[in-house]
Amino acid sequence: MKRLLPVLTVLIVIIIAWYGAAVGMNAKWAQDQALRQNIELNTSVLIADTWNQDRPRLPAPHQVAQELWKTTGAMMIKGKAMSKRSLIFHGWITLSATLLGFVIGTGAGILLAVGIVYNKAMDMSVMPWAIASQTIPILAIAPMIIVVLNSIGIQGLIPKAIISAYLSFFPVVVGMVKGLRSPDQQQLDLLSTYNANRRQGFWKLRLPSSMPYLFTALKIGMAASLVGAIVGELPTGAIRGLGARMLTGSYYGQTIQIWSALFAAAILAATLVGIIGYIQYRTLKRMGMQP
Repeated sequence: MKRLLPVLTVLIVIIIAWYGAAVGMNAKWAQDQALRQNIELNTSVLIADTWNQDRPRLPAPHQVAQELWKTTGAMMIKGKAMSKRSLIFHGWITLSATLLGFVIGTGAGILLAVGIVYNKAMDMSVMPWAIASQTIPILAIAPMIIVVLNSIGIQGLIPKAIISAYLSFFPVVVGMVKGLRSPDQQQLDLLSTYNANRRQGFWKLRLPSSMPYLFTALKIGMAASLVGAIVGELPTGAIRGLGARMLTGSYYGQTIQIWSALFAAAILAATLVGIIGYIQYRTLKRMGMQP
């Protein structure tokens, strides 16, 4: 309860502030409509109107919750979970690109980290390149990747996965390099007294020591991979996926649809990061690193 109370307090403050912001941002539309109809709005009617507009500038929390239910739970009850109007369908499209990009990015990041730690030339060349690669906005790179791959006949899942991998590999590289270098000199000297070679030093010392760093990097990489998948869906013409859902809502001024897709993406990211956190807990506990 001590851990839950601060979270609930912050959540309640955010919701109250959100409702207040909805009144401020949607009031002008309600007042303009009332003026055209020669209707005088009192405070309670004005507030009620700002929280229930069809196309508000800022939808109220209950409107977003209703839209989420209508496009997820209600669709499942009707047996239309994979309908193109369902966020479950669009979430699955985004999830598939996220997971593939995450696997590619994680694999590449671990291999690069091992090379950087064990090879001086890679340390001097690849690490600065990896850092510099993240200075380029993904919004500038994503359309080029989509267009170039489309020109050679590669469409659908692969381009989005590559964009996700581009974002997710960097935290893995940084985390693994830090983790593989975390053993101190005394531990390395102890292995030398055992006449251990570099391969044994990697499997017996460096890799186990890097696990806490790796799992932290994987959480960041998973969130980054999801962002990459959503960004990769934006230049595809708003067909499928949570990013496409947001873009469609932007085209037609459906702010409630945009916000529901944003929350669906946030819930998906939290679920994926939570799964990694659970695997981290079980793994580190088995290794004796977790109480």
